Amino acid sequence: MPSYAYRCRSCGDTFEMSRPMAQAADPADCPQGHADTVKLLTTFGTVSRGGGGGAPSAPAVPSGGGGCCGGGGCC
Repeated sequence: MPSYAYRCRSCGDTFEMSRPMAQAADPADCPQGHADTVKLLTTFGTVSRGGGGGAPSAPAVPSGGGGCCGGGGCC
């Protein structure tokens, strides 16, 4: 069952609650008894075991200036 993080607007407490995905948007009461809570956006990371052999390369950085005309002064 997924776990969702919430923050109480009344006392500032942050807490987690495990519940079915179908109930993810349902209101959650603070452990202190307050009803004014907001669901927090949480991130989820994974580790790939694909066969790449090494760290992924960083995206290429464009060279030659920039700006609205691709270098030099703006038009």
